[in-house]
Amino acid sequence: MIYQRFQKALTEYAMLSDGDRILIGLSGGKDSLCLLEMLGRRQRIIKPRIEVEAIHVRMENIKYESDTSYLEAFAEKHGVRLHIVTTSFDDTKKTDKPACFLCSWHRRKALFRFAQDNGFNKIALGHHMDDIIHTAMLNQFYQGSFSTMPVVMQMEKMPLTIIRPLCLLIEKDIKEYAELCGYKKQVKLCPYEKASNRTDMKRMFEEIEKINPEARYSVWHALEKEGKLKKLETVSL
Repeated sequence: MIYQRFQKALTEYAMLSDGDRILIGLSGGKDSLCLLEMLGRRQRIIKPRIEVEAIHVRMENIKYESDTSYLEAFAEKHGVRLHIVTTSFDDTKKTDKPACFLCSWHRRKALFRFAQDNGFNKIALGHHMDDIIHTAMLNQFYQGSFSTMPVVMQMEKMPLTIIRPLCLLIEKDIKEYAELCGYKKQVKLCPYEKASNRTDMKRMFEEIEKINPEARYSVWHALEKEGKLKKLETVSL
């Protein structure tokens, strides 16, 4: 079922083209591990022919532990070359941006630069349907806009397209699959990790689904209807 939904997302949102070189953002969590396994399996299919590699970005000055030997073995098992890149940011400078934002921004910067420097035309991220719906709710309630993370996003100022092939998968199903396959859980000791608005939104949506089990599909249909799942975006790094 996991692979079938993954394949459906690739087809339904036209995520692949022949000759694509796709770079997977591998955090080490269950979602990105699942994404790597699925794309590793997909690259063995001849048409359209794709090439898949992955990158794990470590933050030098943040204590966020990941077992890189496990990630390397996992990637090798699924026929995907893994690159490990280290970056950092100055957390002593005064800024109105929270450290969590700066860490995420610099990881993303390293990801985009590596992709461009090494000839990749697409970046695959492990966001699933729940992530996309929760983001839509956060944007509505906190920013007053109906928008979310698109499943396909063409960058305007760089020759890159972001794809989210797990967009039709539910987090619960990925978690069950990860447990079934014995994915190793990575250690998280980030000093900035704490409860957030996203955590609250996740809890809120769980309550909504108890009232209406079809709520996620109603939100998804609304996002599709308003053209929010495909987008052209300008990004400055």
